[in-house]
Amino acid sequence: MKQTCPANNPSLLKVGLNERFGFRSVQPNHPMKKTLLLVSLTWAVFQTCVAETAWLTDLPAAQKQARTENKMVLIDFTGSDWCPPCKALHKNVLTSPEFTAFAKTSLVLVELDFPNSKKQSSELKAANKKLSADYKIEGYPTLIVLDAAGKEVFRKVGYDGTAAKGYVADLAKLKK
Repeated sequence: MKQTCPANNPSLLKVGLNERFGFRSVQPNHPMKKTLLLVSLTWAVFQTCVAETAWLTDLPAAQKQARTENKMVLIDFTGSDWCPPCKALHKNVLTSPEFTAFAKTSLVLVELDFPNSKKQSSELKAANKKLSADYKIEGYPTLIVLDAAGKEVFRKVGYDGTAAKGYVADLAKLKK
């Protein structure tokens, strides 16, 4: 049987789907409503945590922020859409709870991306290319940490599978 959706009356669609699939409206004190609310709140908190670890693309602005907040600058030179080690570093370290908690209090994050497919403005491409040359980048990913004064204090090229805890421990030593 061919199923279609009415294009001119959305209320018919709702009634039709409810009748067709046996959905009923959720009662005010139904346990499913509480579960849905809990899931929604959890998602909102997660999104807030992710938003707090925002990555900048403007290194001079990041350095200014680092001086103001007395933090280090972590620069990630990455090929986010084509480089397997970059993707693994991002997944296993840079988005982990351990790293994001440390970054929130100690780092200003900068992502300098060299993608194959993602769109970037010509200004951003030019700025990233210049910084890549300035910092003599030879491979991706390359993580560089600058102190609040702008001096390079850490460099790591590639990703060897080190867990987030290991990265955080190495970065925490730089603060002292």
